[in-house]
Parts: sequence; structure tokens; C-alpha cells
Amino acid sequence: MRSSRFEFFTLLAFLVIAALVLTNGFSERIFAKDNKVDTFESVEPIADVLTEILRSYVREPDVNKVVEGALAGMMSSLDKHSSYVPAEMLKELTSDTEGQFDGIGVVIGPDEDKNIVIEQQPIPGSPAAKAGLLAGDIIVKIDQVDTKGMTTSDVAQRIKGPRGSVVHLTLYRKTEGSTAETPLVEVDVKRDTIPLESITEARVLDGGIGYIRVKDFKKTTARDLDEKLKELQKQGMKSLILDLRWNPGGLLSASKEACELFLPKNTLVTYTKGRGQGVKGQSDDLNLYTERTPVVPSDFPLVVLVNEFTASSSEIVTGALQYWQRAIIVGQKSYGKGSVQTVIPLRRPSGAALRLTTALYYTPAKVTIDNEGIKPDVEVPVDNKTEVALYKQLSKSIIESPEKKNAQNHGPVTGNEAKDGTVEDTQLKRAVDIIKEDGVFEHLVAKYHKDTHETQTAAAENSVDQVGKLHGRSAAAPPDADDAGAKPKKGHAPKDQVEDKKEGSK
Repeated sequence: MRSSRFEFFTLLAFLVIAALVLTNGFSERIFAKDNKVDTFESVEPIADVLTEILRSYVREPDVNKVVEGALAGMMSSLDKHSSYVPAEMLKELTSDTEGQFDGIGVVIGPDEDKNIVIEQQPIPGSPAAKAGLLAGDIIVKIDQVDTKGMTTSDVAQRIKGPRGSVVHLTLYRKTEGSTAETPLVEVDVKRDTIPLESITEARVLDGGIGYIRVKDFKKTTARDLDEKLKELQKQGMKSLILDLRWNPGGLLSASKEACELFLPKNTLVTYTKGRGQGVKGQSDDLNLYTERTPVVPSDFPLVVLVNEFTASSSEIVTGALQYWQRAIIVGQKSYGKGSVQTVIPLRRPSGAALRLTTALYYTPAKVTIDNEGIKPDVEVPVDNKTEVALYKQLSKSIIESPEKKNAQNHGPVTGNEAKDGTVEDTQLKRAVDIIKEDGVFEHLVAKYHKDTHETQTAAAENSVDQVGKLHGRSAAAPPDADDAGAKPKKGHAPKDQVEDKKEGSK
């Protein structure tokens, strides 16, 4: 019996590999290779290993899990940004970048005792907020299923569900003088479509200085940013500090749309270069130019805050605004993620996808900053301990006073009392001081802007970003890249770039 089952799975393994070769464009890759590489011979070990697992593993293996493990292993051998995306994770990734999801509107995570806790006040107006859920509530059960031993992801998947359906939560809520006998809170929450905001804070500081912090780049980010800019202008904003610290990026298209709020129409934002060997002649090369009239006048003073957690799409925005002298960049050198990931759906396993690095993006300075980052015009170093303390201070101010979302505690620079333990946001303070020096932006640029040959430099020779050199292609800028008024070049646009997101928004 075991022998016949083994023979069946061995044949199945062969057929799976043959199907991949013949139906997924693999044969095109094989026959396009020169004689130096025998691709068929290279993939034979995959079948050999699967055959040996089916024949010799101590227990009957789950073939689906083995195959998924093989796929994940293949992707991990490429670079740190490429990965295999199972079906459930793909749904999470898609809903996050779309700017909305079906759930109840809470951010969850583990506490020190590994309980799953609501980390901050529910999104205003969300089902969780209407049901009275609070920051600090421990989720004990979901639909009468105990959460003990569950991961954040497990709990999140149980909380999420179709709009209009109901989830029953059992919560433990600590209060003053609470004991182990404190009654649990039982609550039904009707799920709904929850908007995900990219703007975490927007306000006007003393002197008419606008301040907006953007946490990531979704499909809705440019629209939200546009609305906030108009709101602050009505409140008397005369200059702006755009805070991209802790911003891990998001959609490639969203970075271009954000730049359109500040840069003239037909200005180059970024361009990408791939290997030039896409299926059926497709190319991953793309030139992104602004396509609308900016919302903010060109002489409007603008400072952008960055740190080592400013990455990917937020670096595209930083690089473009710095190159075109549209903003003074203040803070620390950015992360240095200059690669573009394309999410490629798979027919097998159903609903899964590959998140594959298909191209590198270049700033208008004609360099890719992958593994290199962008240096600020004005460096304001902050040690890691202070940086973490500041981030926690900002988060805590929202938890304690949800109504003060747009008045978070940055220390004295935002008018907060300098109590013991209060962290001063020195980078924000430096940005404020720069703007207050002179109301004429041109004068500030002349004083603080550094040559982009210093601030935007190419990555090391052995970096994955050296696509042009590795594949014998020129990494030069696209035609008319130096011309701010050049017409956008048309071509195949790769699928939107998607960055890893923190687990927890449900």
C-alpha cells in the first residue's frame, strides 16, 4: 500500500514540475538561456528531494505544506524583500494597501504576559469604539474560544470577518483595585468596513507652522494628505513640516501622488529598472512624473523630517523633494530600500502569490539608494534609546487622550510641559527653528540645501541594486530625466510595490 502511494506521489511531483515548466512561462526562461546553463538539470534536485521525503520521512508528510515550504525557501534565497505570500497573508497585505478592511477597528498585540491586548484606543467611529472597547482591554475569548496560546495573527484572523457579521468578545478590563475575581466584560461587536488612515497627526504649531506626520503610503494617502493640507491652510498655515520618520513606505504609485501636491506638473519623481526579461516582452522599467498642478505653492517653506526608519516609498518622496530643492531634509540618514516588489498572483496554490523584487528605483539624481539611504541636508542625530522613548511618548499621549490625536506630546516644542522623563523632539525643534529663521524659502534653500552628489549616492558595487551592472545594462537616467517639463514616458507599469506591514490592525 505504501509503495503504491509513494509511486503515486512521485508521479504527482513530476507532473507538478512539468506543469510549472510548461504553463507558467518557465519554458520561455529555459530556452532563452544560453548553453552555459542547463536549467532542467538545475531543477532536478527539487524532484529528488520531494521524492526522498515521500519515501523516507518518519511520518506521512503533508504534501501541500512541503511544497509551500519549498516555495518559501526559493524566495528567501533571493533577497530579504522577496517572499512567498500564503493566501491569508495576501488578503491582509491587499486590504492594508487598499486603505480599508472589514473588521472592528482595533490595533492588537501581545503584552508582557503574552496576553493579546488592545494597544490603543479604537479608531474613532469604528464598531469597537461604538461598542465601548478601550485601550488596555485584554481579549480573553473570541466567540467563546479561549485566546490563551494564540498569536496576534491568530486572534486577528478570528476578529476579522465580513461586513455586517457579529463577533462576540470576552474581555478582561483592569480597573483601580481590580482583583482576579473582577467580572469579565462580554460584548457583541458588529463588523464594518474600516478606513485605514495614513495621517497620524496634523496640526498648526506656533507661528503658523503646519505639521503633518504620515505613517505609510496607501492608495488613499495622497487624498488624505491633500485634505489635511487644505484644512491647515484654512487654519492659517504659512509653512509646513512633513514628518516621514518611522514611515516604512507602501505603494510606489502613492509616492508619486504625494509628490504631486508639492512639485510642478511633469516633474520626474523616480524611475525604475529591471532585468528587461519579463514574460512576453513585458518590462519592469517605469518612469513616474507628476501629472497635476501642486496644491502647495512652489515658494511655500517646506521641511521634511526623516530617520533611519524612513524607507522605500517615503524615500522616493524624500529624494524627489530634495533633488528638486523643494524641501529641506532634516534628521538622520534614511533606511536605504531602493527595490520594487511586484505581487504576482499564483494559480497554484490558489489565492497565494509571490512578492518578488523585480526592479530598482532611482532618484532624479540618477542613483539608486538601495542599502545606502538618503542623507539629510541638516543632520540631527538622535540615539536609539531617545528615539524609542519619543515614539512611546507619542503613542501614550493618544492612549491617554484619544481626542488629542492631533496634539501629541513632542515635548516643549509643541507646548507640552517639560516634566521629569519628558522627551524633547529635537529633530522637530530643529525644523521649527529653521523655518522661523527666514520667511523666504529661497533663502533657506540657499543656506541649508546640500548638493545631491553628497546626499544621494549610489549603493555599493555588490548590492542587489546594481541591476544594470549585473545584467549588462546601463543604469543611466531615462530620456529627458533632467528636464522637469518633459512629457511622461509611456510603458508597462509594474504592479504596485507593497511593503511589509505590522500585524495588528483589525
